[in-house]
Amino acid sequence: MADPIIKRALLSVTDKTGIAEFASALVKEFGVEIISTGGTARVLEEAGIPVTSIDAVTEFPEMMDGRVKTLHPRVHGGLLARRDLESHMSEAKEHGIEMIDMVVVNLYEFQKTVASGADFAECIENIDIGGPSMLRSAAKNFASVAVVSDPALYDAVLEEMRHHNGATTYETRLKFAFDVFNTTAQYDGAIAAWLTKEINPAVVFPEMRSLNLSKAQDLRYGENPHQSAAFFRVVDYPNAATSL
Repeated sequence: MADPIIKRALLSVTDKTGIAEFASALVKEFGVEIISTGGTARVLEEAGIPVTSIDAVTEFPEMMDGRVKTLHPRVHGGLLARRDLESHMSEAKEHGIEMIDMVVVNLYEFQKTVASGADFAECIENIDIGGPSMLRSAAKNFASVAVVSDPALYDAVLEEMRHHNGATTYETRLKFAFDVFNTTAQYDGAIAAWLTKEINPAVVFPEMRSLNLSKAQDLRYGENPHQSAAFFRVVDYPNAATSL
C-alpha cells in the first residue's frame, strides 16, 4: 500500500509550542484540513488558520468540562479504519465517518501537576483520557495514520512531507507509533505510582511499580564475558542507575 498523503489532521495539544506554525505549514503547503479542540482551536483561529471544530465533526458538543469531546466513533473510526479493507471503508461511509490521516496530540501535564503540590481533585482532572485514546488509536493504525506526540518532531514531519509529496514514510510512522506506546506506558505508570502513594503514603516499596528507564551507556559485557549489558537510569531519579 502506498504511503497515504496527509489530507486531514486532528490537532489537540497541551504544549502549544510551535503548533500554529506547524498547522499553518500543513494548510499552506499541503492543503491539509485541520480539525481541532478547545484551546488548541482558539490558538489556531487567532493565528488566522482555518479550523474545523471537533463538535462539527462529531455533531456532539464538548461536555462535562471538556472530559468528553473526542471519544466518538467519528474520531476513532476515522483513525482506526483500515484503508485496505473494503468492509471498513464501506462501514465508514455508511456512518458518515471521514478518514483522519494525522494526529498531533500531547498530553495533560499530570506529572508536573503532581510535582506542583496540587490537591487530589486537581491531579485527577489532569489525568488525560481523550489524548491517550487518540494517540493509541492512531498508533495502532500506523500503516495509514501518522501520529505526532512531541513538538520537537514538527520540523522533521514537514521536511519529510516536502520530500514525499505530502506523505510520511512507513518507517517514520512505525517509529512514531513506538514513541506513542512508550509515552502512554510512562504516563500510566506515573498515575499508578501517584495513586499508590494516595492509597498508603507509608508504603516505601509497593507491591507493583512501573519504572521508566533510559539507557546511559552500553557496557563491554555483563557479569560474564559472553553476556551483553548496559547501564540504565531511572528517569524520575536521574542519580540512580541499574545494570541490565
